[in-house]
Amino acid sequence: MKKVLLLTLIVALFVGVMPTMANDDVFRVAAVAPSATNDLAFSQSIYDGLMAIQSEMGEDHFQFDFQDGTFIVDDAAVALREWAASGDYNLVIAHGSQFGSVVEELAAEFPEVSFAWGTDENTFGLDNVFAYTAAADEGGFVNGVIAGLMTETDVIGVVGPIEVGDAKLYVDGFVAGVGASNPDATVNVVYIQSFSDVPLATEAAETHIANGADILTGTAQMVVGAIAVGSENGARWFGTQSSQAELAGESAVAFQVYKWEVILADMIGHIQMGVLGGESYVLTLANGGLVMEFAG
Repeated sequence: MKKVLLLTLIVALFVGVMPTMANDDVFRVAAVAPSATNDLAFSQSIYDGLMAIQSEMGEDHFQFDFQDGTFIVDDAAVALREWAASGDYNLVIAHGSQFGSVVEELAAEFPEVSFAWGTDENTFGLDNVFAYTAAADEGGFVNGVIAGLMTETDVIGVVGPIEVGDAKLYVDGFVAGVGASNPDATVNVVYIQSFSDVPLATEAAETHIANGADILTGTAQMVVGAIAVGSENGARWFGTQSSQAELAGESAVAFQVYKWEVILADMIGHIQMGVLGGESYVLTLANGGLVMEFAG
């Protein structure tokens, strides 16, 4: 197991902002996510955040239901509606930018239920909607600077999903970081137009390697294919959203990890005080929501 260096003291921040509850109160959350809780990417990041909240508050005071693998919007809408109508949950989370229209509709229909969704900053002007996103370009820039200094071929490959949200931010930040540290390097960016298509990600990574790339990066759950290609060909790997260090093995270099518990804790505190939404959150390196981890 590789040792991990944390640049941000997230634990101290997390404990400092964590709300407390009366002994007889249980805060209940229901969340839907597009991929598996162990995807080493987007869905795992929010699941890990909820687990961190539960670990801090205790299972007697915090419980959550999590429906993963729900990429199809209509399927997610069914679950979200059932949770909202049940009245059993203090917060209903739709973790995926594709779920925005569903949240907007349901939040208007159930004004006493608190909703959260991301990655986006749009609360739709509704007082019961929290929105959240990540300034993924920040860690992307850090990764890019290091990659620019490490490359020996001056060719770097990026496997992106769809050119939206935090995925685009990460890629743009990474490219800018490479340019800042190594203007002579070429960064080849390919968006495969899918968050989950592992074979396409594998093919894109293989093309990067064929074109001389000795460093790869990417974002979303499909990157497991690109990581495998990098490991097989001796290319170094830089990741985001969750740590992929164990999967990447000797190829692993640096990872931007999302710590959603930072903003989830604040949401919980607001809801306990009767504020059901109307606020947008952004994870950053400065607020501890983004943490850089280095394999070593």
